[in-house]
Amino acid sequence: MSIVALTAALGELGRPAVVVRDAPAPDPPSRAASRRAHVTRLRERADASNNASVDRTRESDEELMARAGQGDREACQRLVERHLGRIHAFATRILGNAAEGEDVAQEVFLRLWKHAARWKPTGAKLSTWLHRIALNLCLNKRERQRETPSEHVAETAHAGDDPDAVARRRDMERHVNAALGTLPTNQRAAITMCHYQGMKNAEAAEVLGVSVEALESLLARGRRGMRARLASVAGELLDGGVA
Repeated sequence: MSIVALTAALGELGRPAVVVRDAPAPDPPSRAASRRAHVTRLRERADASNNASVDRTRESDEELMARAGQGDREACQRLVERHLGRIHAFATRILGNAAEGEDVAQEVFLRLWKHAARWKPTGAKLSTWLHRIALNLCLNKRERQRETPSEHVAETAHAGDDPDAVARRRDMERHVNAALGTLPTNQRAAITMCHYQGMKNAEAAEVLGVSVEALESLLARGRRGMRARLASVAGELLDGGVA
């Protein structure tokens, strides 16, 4: 029985009958004081539990990692819920394949759980550390296999969207992803982090292990490369002339 059905069933039963009994004899003063003290302690525990529940919803990454390092699976799950989407999107852009991006993301969070006890905040964000792990895993994958176009990174259509507009957006996305896939890995990673994920240059530079100036150079070269590769189709895409 569902909670709703159970609640309804209990409502149909009505309130329990009230049995009138003789009033009990009053407790001795010492017993009454003991009961009041016990009730007060119970209330304090309930308040502390409620406050802890509220505080846990506001826990920082560092606090969750400290709990995960002590074997707290709930804390690890909270970190997965908080960061999985961005890590999966990042790996998918780098590898050009959503399934392989999912494999990388899964491995990243397995490593988070395995190494949580040894992780120490050193000024860098947890998200920076996770992106660095993801990037290294992507580089290892790319070394083991030939690069393929990013055709698996597709936009999700929504109900009510104009089919022709959706087709044009998907075609543009396909061309952009293909152009992105031809860039060197560091340029691709820089553009993915700064453009698609809105990461600040300083954090993206830390993930790549380069200076901010070097990152800006990677971004400039990557953008030039993409513009050159998209030049032949840019007019057709912007004019909506794609069949």
